[in-house]
Amino acid sequence: MNAQPLLDLGSSVLTVVLLAIALLVVLVPVLVLAVEVLAALFSPRPAPATVPPAADPVNLAIIMPAHNETAVIRPTLEALKTQLQPDQRLIVVADNCTDDTAQIARSLQVEVIERFDNEKRGKGYALDYGLRYVETSPPDVVIFVDADSEVETGTIARLAQTAIATQRPVQAVYLMETPPQPSPKDMVSAFAFKVKNLVRPLGLWRLGQPCLLTGTGMAFPWSVIRSVDLASGNIVEDMKLGFDLAIARHSPILGLDALAIGRLPQQADAATSQRTRWEHGHLKTLLTYGPQLFRQAIQQGRLDLLALALDLCVPPLSLLVVLWGGVTGVTLLAALLGLSAVPAAIALVAGGLLMLAILGAWAGFAQTDLPLGVLLKVPLYVLWKIPLYLKFLGGGQSTWVRTERDAATPPKP
Repeated sequence: MNAQPLLDLGSSVLTVVLLAIALLVVLVPVLVLAVEVLAALFSPRPAPATVPPAADPVNLAIIMPAHNETAVIRPTLEALKTQLQPDQRLIVVADNCTDDTAQIARSLQVEVIERFDNEKRGKGYALDYGLRYVETSPPDVVIFVDADSEVETGTIARLAQTAIATQRPVQAVYLMETPPQPSPKDMVSAFAFKVKNLVRPLGLWRLGQPCLLTGTGMAFPWSVIRSVDLASGNIVEDMKLGFDLAIARHSPILGLDALAIGRLPQQADAATSQRTRWEHGHLKTLLTYGPQLFRQAIQQGRLDLLALALDLCVPPLSLLVVLWGGVTGVTLLAALLGLSAVPAAIALVAGGLLMLAILGAWAGFAQTDLPLGVLLKVPLYVLWKIPLYLKFLGGGQSTWVRTERDAATPPKP
């Protein structure tokens, strides 16, 4: 019996399977992104959570992890103090500091605790240390604020009241401010950050689903935050915390009336370091938490976990564009070699949806921040990111590295 037909059949089946997997890797995140963006643009808004004005100030504590933040911490603390009532606490965890962070905080009459541990490094360990410090007299609400962020006036009160009213974690809208004279790369980076932290969470919120925890401006009822362990060196500890809480039936929600602003670093090395940590952390979390979230969604019968799992499947926009380009090239080549043209057609449709989602997000949320001419330079931004993704294939960043700070600018009035 001639084995060649069987070998040819097996090779054809393997090729089809590989093409199908490649298409799914692109098509699923593109569909999720498109649904989120379209929901943010067009879906009716659900009734917001009822948050009655508090008769008395909420018993809250702000915990601020700070590692060598001399350049930025003073204006952040000064602005936060204006939002607090006399009995509300502001605590700085000076974590492995070798500068004047602790002294500056003390000079502003802020509570300061210092932590020194060269083995257990990272924001997660600092936050856990702060929680252990307040647990002898626990607040009703804990709010995490980064030392380099600007919190809009009224945000602290709104976060605390929403956390009390819903008994769920609440994430403020967390956006990035470009430098005074931004480069096209800065503007595109801020746009990508806005898509991730505003447009997509807004779409999920309008669909009645939870959101990821994205960083500074996170509020938690005390019983909720103590239901999980924060002590880890995970390089995207906020994302990990959100998934741990969601699995424990405390899915985070978006606080649309709360705003926190970070600053893109002006130094090229600092910008690269920051993006490497964020994006390698996202990809590692996708590989570790993605299967767990899908499994828990099925076992617990929970749509909210499925929504978070699908949201996690959307990689950073630049990587999604790179993946789409690679898959489209492969499917077009396969069609030219005589295989079915269907995979190439599906890939091209996915590209159209991806373009629609990006343009929709820009038109609805970023026209004033990002000129169309700069948006058209996105391919150059994608090329800048390719070495970052190649580095991930070599093992990727796995340890927490603090982003170098630029000098602080005064908070906006």
